Parts: sequence; structure tokens; C-alpha cells
Amino acid sequence: MQLFRADLHIHTVLSPCGSLEMSPERIVNEAIARGLHIIAITDHNSTRQCRAVMEAGQEKGLFVIGGAEISTREEVHCVTLFEDIATLEQFQTYIDRYLPNIPNNPDKFGYQIWVNRDEEIEGEEPRFLLSGLEQSIDDVEQMVHSLNGLFIPAHIDRPSFSLFSQLGFFPPALVCNAVEISGNATQVFIDSAGIKGKYRILSSSDAHYPNQIGSRFTTFEMREATFEEVRKQLRIKREINIEL
Repeated sequence: MQLFRADLHIHTVLSPCGSLEMSPERIVNEAIARGLHIIAITDHNSTRQCRAVMEAGQEKGLFVIGGAEISTREEVHCVTLFEDIATLEQFQTYIDRYLPNIPNNPDKFGYQIWVNRDEEIEGEEPRFLLSGLEQSIDDVEQMVHSLNGLFIPAHIDRPSFSLFSQLGFFPPALVCNAVEISGNATQVFIDSAGIKGKYRILSSSDAHYPNQIGSRFTTFEMREATFEEVRKQLRIKREINIEL
């Protein structure tokens, strides 16, 4: 068994709130330099930058998981992760179907471009990626699991765009593979939220800038860095095992 440092919530240049420095090569190089072994690419409501980062990571010995940070109809942010490119493409079709046709304003919110490994622009998303999908949190969770993906409510302690801020409670029927807390989470919150011993608690950077990558991570003890090994780790509902 080996110890793997995993940062499972990283944005790229594609997210309108992400730095234009968050290119595939920059992300991979920064992650390796900061001692990470596993990262996940989770742009807002899009998977289109995943492939280039996954390819760069594979060449340099960094395991990169593709996914997206979905905003539901209730404006709850959820990290969704998938095993391969084919599944990511299926999930992107689902996103495209339910992302509202609200145009992005680059001057106000930022550009929504995806690039290749040479940092050449390959496309631009015209719809505003910070909109909530026309799908409930239950709809998204069920779609993710129908694709054998991982569903993780993001930064559940935050005062906005979190499960508790938007719903006010943790839906008992919601099937989660883990939950994520921010670096501002307190022990009082963790003790009162009803998550101890019930879900694996993750800490991730939610990086939007290169210097944020790996600022928070979770350590997994696994045989190797694979999607299925990560899935198994999320079944271990231990208490706080987080480096802040």
C-alpha cells in the first residue's frame, strides 16, 4: 500500500472565474511540483478541458480524473467525477441539454475557453457556465451514478452554493460517495452536520489559480492510483483525515 495525495477539485482556464494561467501543462506541472499524485479537473458545468489535462498528466506520471463541478437547479455545487473520456462525453451531452441558454458576458464574468496543450484556443462556451442546470440535485446525482461516476456535494460548509446554504438540510435519500468541506470548516460544523462516520470527508483546493493547487488535499492509502481505487477509498467513512 502507498500514500497518495489527492486534490479532487481544480478549475481550469475554461471556468469563467478561473485564471487564464490555468492551462493543462501549467496545472500538471504545478500539481507535480507540490507533491500531488492525483488531481481532478472540475470546471463549472463543463468537461471540455479534461482531455488535454488527462493526456498531459498521463505523460508526466500524474493521475488526472475528469469531471465537472455542477450547479444544480437549487444552485448547490456538486463535484462529479468519471472514469474515462467516453463517459465524460456522455455526461457533457447531458450538461449541454440542461444548461440554460443564458449568454456569457466575458467582460463581466471572464472568458470561457478551452485550450490544447500548446495553449491554443480550441473553443469557447457561449452560455454562462455559472448558471444552474435545469435539473434538481436528485436528477444530477442519479445521472452521475447511472454513468458509474462519483457524486460529491462541494464545500458543504460554505454560506453560499452549498448543500446546507441552499437546502438547509442534508436530503436523507441523496446518495453521495463523499462530501467535501472547505478550508474554513470548523469542528463544530463537522460535529453538527451529521456527516461524521456517515461519509468520507474530503478536503480539496477548489483551485482557480496556479498557486492554489494542492493548498488542501486528502491522503488516500491505496495499492495504485486508479479510479476504482479512489472509489474504494471513498467507502472508508473515517473521520477527518485532511491536510489543510
